[in-house]
Amino acid sequence: MIDHHPRPIQAVLFACGYNAIRSPMAEAIARHYLGKSIYVQSAGVTKGDVDPFTAAVLEEIGIDAHKHKPRTIDELDDWEGLNFDLIISLSPEAHHKALDLTRTLAATVEYWPLPDPSLTQGTRDQVLEAYRDVRDVLVRQIQTRLKQAA
Repeated sequence: MIDHHPRPIQAVLFACGYNAIRSPMAEAIARHYLGKSIYVQSAGVTKGDVDPFTAAVLEEIGIDAHKHKPRTIDELDDWEGLNFDLIISLSPEAHHKALDLTRTLAATVEYWPLPDPSLTQGTRDQVLEAYRDVRDVLVRQIQTRLKQAA
């Protein structure tokens, strides 16, 4: 028998390469728009450094992300286990890791490929614009995909 009512999303993990830009941005945006209706975390395949542009572009839309501490998926697993209904991967390496995790997790994996804005060349304003583009895509996709699930 086919279940036509997908189970509600109660916990989401956003994953990217270093947990420094895309996944913490997604985590902060999701928490801002969804409140406590869905448990949200972010992690990276490996650990990077906090990216100051990430906090800056989130602050522009009223979201404080200054307290973010990068962590890896393995650290998150060690601390609290990986009990997520949905893993949203934001980079190729995170997508491979997420698919690998589904061997032992009953989680749905979605791939939202987003460019790494830190690779943008140019003036400070051009780089910030690349970060804003990623932020704005995440806002739209999170509101579209998760707002109705909350």
